[in-house]
Amino acid sequence: MKGFKNVIYMSAALGMLFYSVPKLQFSEGLSLPMIFSLVWIAMALLVVAAHLHQILGVDEERRKELTRINRMKKWQMEQALQGRKKILQFRK
Repeated sequence: MKGFKNVIYMSAALGMLFYSVPKLQFSEGLSLPMIFSLVWIAMALLVVAAHLHQILGVDEERRKELTRINRMKKWQMEQALQGRKKILQFRK
């Protein structure tokens, strides 16, 4: 379901982009309408790129690696605490 949402949102952003680009003003040189048009297109492309990034699963490997590292740290902490517990029981 998560990937489906990203496809829908990316399609909506692309649709807005294709609909609005012919209506934006680019011919007046460096004016406020042209700056607005460029910023608007850049933001729309950023939204499309973010959804495409999620769809392709570029961070999936990094997320799995971080999960593995966190599990290892948790295991090491548990081992350290169990070692201290044994030492304290031995002293009694």
